[in-house]
Amino acid sequence: MDHAYLIEVASMLLRWLHLIVGIAWIGSSFYFVWLDNSIKPPTDPKLKEAGVGGELWAMHAGGFYNPQKYLVAPKALPKELHFFFWPSYSTWITGFLLISVLYYFQAATWMVDPAVAQISATQSVLIGLGTLAGGWIVYDLLSRLLIERSQLVFAVIYTLFVAAVAWALTHLLAGRAAYIHVGAMIATTMSGNVFFIIIPNQRKLVAAMKRGEAPDPTLGKKAKQRSVHNNYLTLPVLFAMISNHYAFTYSHPQGWLVLVLIMLGAALIRHFFNLKHKGEWRWEYPVAGGAILLAVLWWTAPAPVVRDASKPVPTLAQVMPVIQARCAACHAENATMMPSAPGGVMFDTEARVRQHAQRIFARATQTKDMPLGNITGITDDERALIAAWYLGGTR
Repeated sequence: MDHAYLIEVASMLLRWLHLIVGIAWIGSSFYFVWLDNSIKPPTDPKLKEAGVGGELWAMHAGGFYNPQKYLVAPKALPKELHFFFWPSYSTWITGFLLISVLYYFQAATWMVDPAVAQISATQSVLIGLGTLAGGWIVYDLLSRLLIERSQLVFAVIYTLFVAAVAWALTHLLAGRAAYIHVGAMIATTMSGNVFFIIIPNQRKLVAAMKRGEAPDPTLGKKAKQRSVHNNYLTLPVLFAMISNHYAFTYSHPQGWLVLVLIMLGAALIRHFFNLKHKGEWRWEYPVAGGAILLAVLWWTAPAPVVRDASKPVPTLAQVMPVIQARCAACHAENATMMPSAPGGVMFDTEARVRQHAQRIFARATQTKDMPLGNITGITDDERALIAAWYLGGTR
């Protein structure tokens, strides 16, 4: 079976599975943070005597539900106790396999950009893997040192760390690879919280009860802290995962700052919802988050391209040789530099070039992220020719 086809199939199946299990993990994270912030102290003396610290009545799909949370643990372990860890583990595993198929196995294409740094494909992969592992180590160290002292100080220092990583990666890797690795680093940290802290602490609580000992409440507290961190990191990670579709972000000269600001805006908006679940309506957070996002969108807007009216408008016949030489190696029915045309976008006929004229203009002359890593060597004069043709009416 064709190697290129296998890559496409693996990418499709892994992306699909990654999305499914990711929804399950994010859904449970959002639900339990909402539940913790929404439960109220019980009024039933029997529940208080049993050690229940909070409860909630809810209705969903025609059914009544009454979830309860114990202050530390019930007096006796139930016969069945569900742990929420497989959604996290499967999300990380499928994500790692997906980034391997899309980036590590095709590093020369997707991770290396000679205009950014003169590194080899192997070096780019090592940088990516080191980022995933190093991100967890630094985060865990900061958490252990700072969380008990000040959550705010921890948040500020960790944000600065993410900004430093984003800056470094955008000076080492191709833009989209840099963005995806900042997101993957944070996602690895989230799964690390589950694997190294949350689940082990839960198992220690259960083991203590099985031995007839009083469970240590600090174990639950530390696990909950990491779970809440994961909740705040979710929206920034999701943006990084979709960022490869939006070249105006990662191709910006200050792309690292664009990424950090968007992630910060998302975290502020998430904070509003977490507070709202507690009954606190702090509108300054979504206003600040929204203002940051709008400011970034204004900042990243491409400068207008103006056609020199003193020169004749190029014809498609003049533009086609440039597109065939610089673009069609990837964007063609029989692509030679890609397994298949990315996004199914092809420029191998005049009709298709006219159909995608706006996209060609945007990516070749405004964001200038195409050709990918300028692997085909398009010149500034050729970009200007495409711009003049598009602005002149694509005749």
